[in-house]
Amino acid sequence: MHNLIVSNTALALTSVFVLFALWIGYKQDLGIAKSLIIATIRCVVQLFVVGYVLKYVFKIDNWLLTICLILIIIFNGAYNAKGRSNGLANAFKISLTAIATSTIVILLVLVLDGSVKFIPSQIIPLTGMIVSNSMVAMGLCFRTMSSMFKDRRSQIMEMLALGATPMMASKNIIRDSIKTGLQPTIDTAKTVGLVALPGMMSGMIFAGADPVLAIKYQIMVTFMLLGITSISSIIGCYMGYKSFFNRYAQLIN
Repeated sequence: MHNLIVSNTALALTSVFVLFALWIGYKQDLGIAKSLIIATIRCVVQLFVVGYVLKYVFKIDNWLLTICLILIIIFNGAYNAKGRSNGLANAFKISLTAIATSTIVILLVLVLDGSVKFIPSQIIPLTGMIVSNSMVAMGLCFRTMSSMFKDRRSQIMEMLALGATPMMASKNIIRDSIKTGLQPTIDTAKTVGLVALPGMMSGMIFAGADPVLAIKYQIMVTFMLLGITSISSIIGCYMGYKSFFNRYAQLIN
């Protein structure tokens, strides 16, 4: 592996691009200056904090601390998914269940298969990838369900009046919501290698790894992400649709 060096001068030079984005926002009157500045500061602070925390965790290599970090990542992902739920009832509980299930299933498969070792330097980055993709899928599912239940309200009420159960009345919405949650991952899988060289693959090649080995790992990650979003979307949608009905199987206003 080659030693990678990123100097403070290089970081300072790349910050010029942030200033350029601010200038574009100002010239085009986009109103993004405050958000962009906050995002930039948060990015720098969060990454440096995480970097030093991970350096410590990797050094001591303690399984209990590794599990604690996994749980923190899962809870944070569920909390952020809740924020994208448009006020859906029980959104945190649903997100936590979906994200935790997909994370545990995928990690167990990879560890038991021997593809990765249960060490912080491998498990924590993978957990981050799993949770972030689950979080995005959950957010898309929640927003799609909220929009469709609003747009198809009359249709659903007609089906309920004719004797349909909430599950039967919501079937098409659940299906479309799951499809929406999966779509970004499917689109990424279609273009990987042709349009984009994903972060894990690029990072390994950057560090001097054999490109073929990097490709194998990226294929594994792509399959993993497809499984993750499938599990999260299915659990999220089948738990989430119930929040649009009361205990009398009536559509909530």
